Amino acid sequence: MNVFVTGGAGYIGSICTEELLNAGHSVTVYDNLTEGHRSAVDPRATFVFAEPEVEGNILNAVRQAKPDAIMHFAASAQVGESMTNPKKYFHNNLVNALKLADAAVECGVKKFVFSSTCATYGPPDRMPMTEDLPQRPISPYGEAKLMFEKVLVWYQQLYQLDFIAFRYFNAAGASETFGEHHRIETHLIPNVLMVALGQKTHCEIFGTDYPTPDGTCIRDYIHIRDLAQAHMLGLQPGKSGFYNLGNGDGYSVRQVIDTCEKITGKKIPTVEKPRRAGDPPRLVASAGKAITELGWKPKFPKLEDIVSTAWAWHVKHPNGYPD
Repeated sequence: MNVFVTGGAGYIGSICTEELLNAGHSVTVYDNLTEGHRSAVDPRATFVFAEPEVEGNILNAVRQAKPDAIMHFAASAQVGESMTNPKKYFHNNLVNALKLADAAVECGVKKFVFSSTCATYGPPDRMPMTEDLPQRPISPYGEAKLMFEKVLVWYQQLYQLDFIAFRYFNAAGASETFGEHHRIETHLIPNVLMVALGQKTHCEIFGTDYPTPDGTCIRDYIHIRDLAQAHMLGLQPGKSGFYNLGNGDGYSVRQVIDTCEKITGKKIPTVEKPRRAGDPPRLVASAGKAITELGWKPKFPKLEDIVSTAWAWHVKHPNGYPD
């Protein structure tokens, strides 16, 4: 297939682009490099650098690429920032996404794969989280993603734009070529690995008195290549709807740190701090629907697999991408 990938210079989009190309698809990457890196774009892909805010840029790029499908990864993704700058999140994650959906309709694209988030659920009523839970987001980030999910439901009904939306929490790990390099890094695993690399003196644990086995928060992690495979399975004809992705168990902050120490062979000092407001004790998504209906089978479900691939990439690229 010919696939148009927004955000293909970012962490998730770059590795999904790589996996698409390895599977024989052709790819056009659309990115403004606000968060992504030019050197993270697979050289086999066609790269379009353009600002989505400029009227007509998205439509013209889609029209020129003539894709069979669109994969939409481009988004602002800092939950905390969305609470202080909601305009940025509603504009980028909803308004610009709507331009992309409109371009898909105008250019006759029949498949839209959306990288959504489990933040659309808000505090869950039960664990693990399934797709039938009520959606009550507690941040502009989650709200904007949910609003675009609703756009896709209506566009499928009114314009026959088939879509799949994947909801997940923490992508982690790396391929042999591409990895995680955010200009502002908030994710636990890369921050812990920075300590092992000698780039930070310690990592911080926010809250040690949660009702979990070791007192620290439990979160879901999914290997980036497994995430890419799920998105590729979303291209299947006849498949549509919402799917959660995750490992089904989750790992605590201390488990992540201990695993990083084991994989790196380095001692990782920690500093314990009070809980952060709004951090639930446990967030884990059930991927049963994706496994049953899409045939998704994670190849790297263990935390050790995730950390070891991330570490291998960071050792080769201690300063991330050069640009």
